[in-house]
Amino acid sequence: MNIDQFEQALSQNGITLSTEQRQQFEIYYQTLIEWNQKMNLTAITEQAEVYLKHFYDSITAGFYVDLTKDLTVCDVGAGAGFPSIPLKICFPQLKVTIVDSLNKRIAFLNHLANQLGLEDVAFYHDRAEFFGRNKQFRHQFDLVIARAVAKTSVLSEFCLPLAKTGGLFIAMKGPNAESELKEAENAIELLGGQINTVYTFDLPKNQGERNIVVIDKKRQTPKAYPRKPGTPTKSPLV
Repeated sequence: MNIDQFEQALSQNGITLSTEQRQQFEIYYQTLIEWNQKMNLTAITEQAEVYLKHFYDSITAGFYVDLTKDLTVCDVGAGAGFPSIPLKICFPQLKVTIVDSLNKRIAFLNHLANQLGLEDVAFYHDRAEFFGRNKQFRHQFDLVIARAVAKTSVLSEFCLPLAKTGGLFIAMKGPNAESELKEAENAIELLGGQINTVYTFDLPKNQGERNIVVIDKKRQTPKAYPRKPGTPTKSPLV
């Protein structure tokens, strides 16, 4: 997917890029490749693949959920900024917070935000388990989102404590979404969530099935969650 195809595909889904936004994606790509030479940010480096498998894939959440409002968004385990930085470029009014457990990635994101001229972005070096228990962030976000971080039962324990009551948790998943969701049903309920909708589609150029799992935050998460660091991954809620 070249830049023109990327722009056209977004336009077909109701997202029109300005000249500045197109330039921001070009700067994003160049900065990603430059920093990837000194630290492991992505195994995908070819421009066409980055635009399809990282940029476009990240933005697909905006095809199904209304992100045109002034929302506070928390991206858990964003790595090199996916999905929240591509979404921030397309929807500049979003107020984005990213938490990631590796300080090197936070350094990259701070540099990237400066290069892109982004405002209303904040980056935190922390484990999701600690972050979700921090009173400053717990139950504070309109939308909590994560892409390719962990299976849904684990991800729910990381993300649902951060969503405010009446907010949303979005898990961006591959083809195993349905089976993962079935395993996570009890955990989602326990953590104060309720499954809303699953949007299933295929990436262009036969690049595989994707699922946008939308979960409503119905009530506050019990104080016991998230559990100690490492516990959600080792002993997922069932």
